[in-house]
Amino acid sequence: MKPTKSTERTRLKVVLPGDTVSLEVTTPGITLGPGLIQAGEFITCTKAGVLVCSGSTYWIETDQKRYIPETGEHVVGRISGKGGEFYRVDVGSAHQAILPFLAFENATKKNRPNFNIGDLIYARVSLANKDMDPELQCFNPTNNKAEGFGKLEGGMVLKCSLRYCQRLLTQETDICKLLGQKLQFELSIGMNGRVWLSSDTIKHISLVYNALKQAETLNNNECKTLVSKLVV
Repeated sequence: MKPTKSTERTRLKVVLPGDTVSLEVTTPGITLGPGLIQAGEFITCTKAGVLVCSGSTYWIETDQKRYIPETGEHVVGRISGKGGEFYRVDVGSAHQAILPFLAFENATKKNRPNFNIGDLIYARVSLANKDMDPELQCFNPTNNKAEGFGKLEGGMVLKCSLRYCQRLLTQETDICKLLGQKLQFELSIGMNGRVWLSSDTIKHISLVYNALKQAETLNNNECKTLVSKLVV
């Protein structure tokens, strides 16, 4: 994993679903994270919480416990069933998600991935509606490439809070960067409170798992001390 530069986080204001964010943040190059959507020239909040920015990235920090899928979010799911033209996927929400057989890079009716119940996948939420089951896809819709989506082979899954996953994705915490300076590993971070990790050795998987688990309540200085103790 390549380490990335951490940027200071700024808490802007408390927001509610339906609130419109000032047009001052609609400058070119910004990234909208969880809890924000853009329709035309307006950016609207979809969750209650605190509007936070880190560099050019904006998102809503919330204390919600159960995962509520939103279009565009990345999730780590587990295949739980199979229908006529789709798989059922457990993503930790109130309703299981649907993953169509053709929602993969270069998939056709004759050439499509074959999954078993219990297999792990990394996917993108392509449709989220309160009146319908969420729908997933395993490719980037902008270029139709997999780009890391699909079946997750081996490794293990760490279950953590939704807020911690937000911190990992927005690089608010330095734990991934610190571990990446010492160990080789892969991460797939889901907004549904699941983090899949893999490495060449069981020892490294165990080290990364324990470090990520312990770092959830630590600041960056404490993360640095933790990594120095765990990884000799």
